[in-house]
Amino acid sequence: MSAVKKILFVVMDGLGDRGCKALGGMTPLQATSTPNLDWFTENGGSGVMDIIAPGVRPGSDTAHLSLLGHDPYEVYTGRGPFEAAGIGMSVKQGDVAFRCNFSTVNENYEVTDRRAGRIKAPETAELVKSINGMKIKGVEIFVKEGTEHRAALLLRGKGLVPNITDADSHNLGPVAASEGKGKKGEFTASIINEFVRRSHEMMKDHPVNLERRKKGLPEANILLPRGAGSFPKIRSFGEKNGMTGACVAGVGMIKGICGICGLDVIDLPKECTGGLDTDMIRKADVALDALQKYDFVLMNIKAPDISGHDRAAEQKCEVIKRLDEMAGHLKDNMPSDLVIVFTADHCTPSEVGDHSGDPVPVTIYTETMLKDEATKFSESGCAKGSIGRIRGYDLLPICIDLANRSEKFGA
Repeated sequence: MSAVKKILFVVMDGLGDRGCKALGGMTPLQATSTPNLDWFTENGGSGVMDIIAPGVRPGSDTAHLSLLGHDPYEVYTGRGPFEAAGIGMSVKQGDVAFRCNFSTVNENYEVTDRRAGRIKAPETAELVKSINGMKIKGVEIFVKEGTEHRAALLLRGKGLVPNITDADSHNLGPVAASEGKGKKGEFTASIINEFVRRSHEMMKDHPVNLERRKKGLPEANILLPRGAGSFPKIRSFGEKNGMTGACVAGVGMIKGICGICGLDVIDLPKECTGGLDTDMIRKADVALDALQKYDFVLMNIKAPDISGHDRAAEQKCEVIKRLDEMAGHLKDNMPSDLVIVFTADHCTPSEVGDHSGDPVPVTIYTETMLKDEATKFSESGCAKGSIGRIRGYDLLPICIDLANRSEKFGA
């Protein structure tokens, strides 16, 4: 049998799009020159991928579970545990975890900014100190700041369940009240509602917010939880695939998913942990270094998703130019025994400002890859390729086979 190869997934978060008025009806990928991504497309195999299933809008959490070879319908318990684990919180069986946004409410208890002006550390770390460690109805409350305006919330105690509605409605307007079914659901929802109320009381006049008020910046005066989940049971990556694996990502939730799935999470230099200003070349170098030790590496780059959520199509084009430069750096420095994938975890259309159920482009390159008719890395360009239309959890088995690592089925 041929020598085994290593595998690198380059996951460009939220990269896929729809036609944009600002770009003459083209997507940002169609409207942007990408000579390096196109090189991989011309010399590899391409297609499009329904991350979950056609028309299903993936979250970044369910999307990454699928990319790592899991059926999200079987293993997904909610986003919270992944967020908590990703930022270093110790999650135990029975805990219920949430991801949260530092947000802004006005005097009428109405949300006016879901991201509090994209506040980030060290301000968020100071705010967390004022609300961490409280106890409500015998339930311990743990809070830790995450990436930018995000945080994780952990409930620990008896009688808790994750099947409650979000206190973050994802919209501007009155703060949503969490609701739950049955006694345990109602109890858990009551803890969340009381926590949200207390978070506002304790943060509204915090020195951090007093200073932001003086500067005319949105105040981070409430913490809104969503994505409740209990700790999931997932077969480890190594056991499932017979490979060692690592994750190169700056977003806490992505690191949490990868960690729970059994990938080692690589520490990143500070310049690689930001959003739009992430040093993509440096992050690629971290991934290349990791390939010297690991059989499989997943690298996530958040920047295109931010532009999509901000409805900034032209900004997304600028991000794509930087992604293409990173692809060129990988082309010039990657080992010959590599299967490399360029794709997205979901589409975040700039006209929509949120995730959609559209398929994402995918290109796979290795030196022995069968070339096809695709030449442009874009939603329509990759659709011309021989890979066709696959599901997210089909991708890893395809790459394992291309890496000469698959087991024969039958005699």
